Amino acid sequence: MNRIYLDNAATTPLSPEVLEAMMPYLTGRYGNASSIYDTGRDARRAIDDARKQVAGLIGARTNEIHFTSGGTESDNWALKGIAFARRSKGNHIITSAIEHHAVLETARWLETEGFDVTYLPVSASGIVNPEDVKNAIKDRTILISIMAANNEIGTLQPAEAIGAIAREHKIPFHSDAVQAAGAIGVDVNAWQVDLLSLSGHKFHGPKGTGALYVRSGTRILPLLHGGAQERNRRAGTENVAGIVGLGKAAERAGMMMDENAEKITRLRNILIDGITGAIPHVRLNGDRTNRLPNNANLSFRYIEGEALLLHLDLNGIAASSGSACASGSLEPSHVLLGMGLAAEDAHSSLRFTLSEATTHEEINTVLAILPGIVDKLRAMSPLAS
Repeated sequence: MNRIYLDNAATTPLSPEVLEAMMPYLTGRYGNASSIYDTGRDARRAIDDARKQVAGLIGARTNEIHFTSGGTESDNWALKGIAFARRSKGNHIITSAIEHHAVLETARWLETEGFDVTYLPVSASGIVNPEDVKNAIKDRTILISIMAANNEIGTLQPAEAIGAIAREHKIPFHSDAVQAAGAIGVDVNAWQVDLLSLSGHKFHGPKGTGALYVRSGTRILPLLHGGAQERNRRAGTENVAGIVGLGKAAERAGMMMDENAEKITRLRNILIDGITGAIPHVRLNGDRTNRLPNNANLSFRYIEGEALLLHLDLNGIAASSGSACASGSLEPSHVLLGMGLAAEDAHSSLRFTLSEATTHEEINTVLAILPGIVDKLRAMSPLAS
């Protein structure tokens, strides 16, 4: 059976070009970048090149890129590093109710440390109102953290408008761009962000790699203490092969972004229109157009999303019921609840996320198989009677 992979928001397959770039640093070119002899200098040059590639993807300067182990570390570092660096100026943080758990759980932990956090509501399509951000600002606000694109529903947030408000009030602005970077244009200067998180495995790079953009002049405390790596901001021997892979993936994503976005958006729309046209009682979650090119999140009333996933898997189709990081939780999606969905509709959601490798034939196969699965499960459901 040829399997169809439609869970690219969870992780993307490693690009062959990225693997090829990494291989020398997994074998013969194994130097520690902190060493001064030739093998170490070779590793340092490779890291410097990767830093330029990542900076190029988001319009940053090379010295503003700090390599991490991924989006979770970058989000934790941004919130904790800024909160404690600016604690003498205040203790209030603004974020949204639909952030990734890496932001929400960090914010909740900061509350136990004496910080005050405002969790802004979102519209029915999952969008933060910039006016709500503005109205939430207090004299003691020290950080605003709003994601660029939601990982579950794909909705794009008004980062540029929020960045302008943050800049006007001289408050650092962090954006979790883990789902956005590599998929849509990200410009740290147009958005006026001071910090931005990204993760390599979301755009065909290796897992365990990521970066935190920190605008020059932004004071932030380290999350990890030890050595002097990353300009004394992030201790630990550099993952040279992973960083090289992240850099190559960033370069590749930037070069292919427009072409990929056009193709993937077209296939996503075929999928959404095909499902909503053929299956009754289906709701598209998130804004119809203001969303990531690859994301289609839908609720199938009267059915458990997990049951749908299992039946799709039996037919060789991989999808998701929401965030992979929350997999196994029996709680309905906090994102869908935050948009106003009832718990039973949130439980019935399914997320399909495409990639550059997704084909029209695969989408047609899903559209041929899915209605029969839905009919079968609804026939068994007491909720549908």
